[in-house]
Amino acid sequence: MTYTAQDYKKGQPRWCPGCGDHFFLASLHKAMAELNIPPYETAVISGIGCSSRLPYYMNTYAMQTIHGRAAAIATGAKVTNPNLTIWQVSGDGDGLAIGGNHFIHALRRNININIILLNNRIYGLTKGQYSPTSPRGFVSKSSPYGTVEDPFRPAELAFGARGKFFARAVATDSAGVVEIMKAGCQHKGASVCEILQHCVIFNEGAYDSVYTSPGRKTNAIYLKQGQPMLFGEHNEYGLMQEGFGLKVVKIGENGITENDILVHDAHTEDATLHMKLALMDNESGFPVALGVIRDVAGPTYDQAVNEQIEEVKGKKSYHNFTELLETNDIWEVK
Repeated sequence: MTYTAQDYKKGQPRWCPGCGDHFFLASLHKAMAELNIPPYETAVISGIGCSSRLPYYMNTYAMQTIHGRAAAIATGAKVTNPNLTIWQVSGDGDGLAIGGNHFIHALRRNININIILLNNRIYGLTKGQYSPTSPRGFVSKSSPYGTVEDPFRPAELAFGARGKFFARAVATDSAGVVEIMKAGCQHKGASVCEILQHCVIFNEGAYDSVYTSPGRKTNAIYLKQGQPMLFGEHNEYGLMQEGFGLKVVKIGENGITENDILVHDAHTEDATLHMKLALMDNESGFPVALGVIRDVAGPTYDQAVNEQIEEVKGKKSYHNFTELLETNDIWEVK
């Protein structure tokens, strides 16, 4: 059977007009249709926050859990239902503050779930407090004089937890979101897709430089497997290695040709270059990296656990709890 985006839709979304969640939800429905995984083989699990309302708008199995615990519930759902495709949806507060411990261990274990991190750098549902991804100096209701903390950078956290897949897109770029959603789902293991989006009430303009198509042409680079790292209005700029770092160069200047530009390889085990690409920003004179940044194969926790269960069952004389009780001495109390 062929599914359409409409087959995954349910209800009327209740977010502020212009919220990035609207853009993302439409792209997720489209990505699911293109993946063509039946709704009854799909589960969407969230925690608490504006973005965590998303399961209510999915015509799939869906569950809104408690604050910061989406990854724990998603892990349990995948291990006990290995044929389900699991999508975990979290905001930067839900996923990286109270849920930070579950986030890093889901990646360390390499659970075969798709983790969506909707990053607007603010707590929207609780009315505008700074979050773990808010930049130093950010003025909010809980930091009226500016934060005095350095933020988490999601890619850095993911790679530090030995994550195998990391991708990034902008909520307003439907094609880019659909592309990384599909790639993340097709990856066997824990995938993290960071979605950059605005909170139109409390943090409008968080990603202004890349929130429009013209802005992305100038200020972002779309990474494609096996292709040179070119960007700009006419792909006139590129990335080259300089010592242990990267530098931006212009094609044609100082004898530089396209052959001198780095070629993207998301599949290399060494995450050094992946990390450098993921941490680029406009403030440092670099484009923001979009697309699949890292995609490396590895054993998954859920498959390993189920294989271990079957192996142990084959060696035991009992195969369920009742048989376990009957393997030892039994007596009756009257």
